[in-house]
Amino acid sequence: MIPVCRLEDLPAGEAVRIDTTPPIAVFNADGELYAIDDTCSHQDASLSEGWLEGCQVECPLHAASFDLRTGQPTRPPARRPVRTHEVVVADGVIHVRPAAQEDTAA
Repeated sequence: MIPVCRLEDLPAGEAVRIDTTPPIAVFNADGELYAIDDTCSHQDASLSEGWLEGCQVECPLHAASFDLRTGQPTRPPARRPVRTHEVVVADGVIHVRPAAQEDTAA
């Protein structure tokens, strides 16, 4: 498990990037926490810098969109999903359990 930040340090509507290999983005979507690979599957752009609306994030580069719950693209030009990762809050600290490298989003 990778510690990310204190829960109160990630307000609703915000995201934080974890510099892992590959990088992971953690989102607070109206109080629900989600973690996905930070790099858009269409082109090299940081999804943590994108626009969050509900459970979807829009890539800041070409407006591809991904469902944070599944990692599936919801709008082109992205066609491949990004991996999702487990998020756990323990003692007020957000942690991420990265998915195995070979795992892909469902």
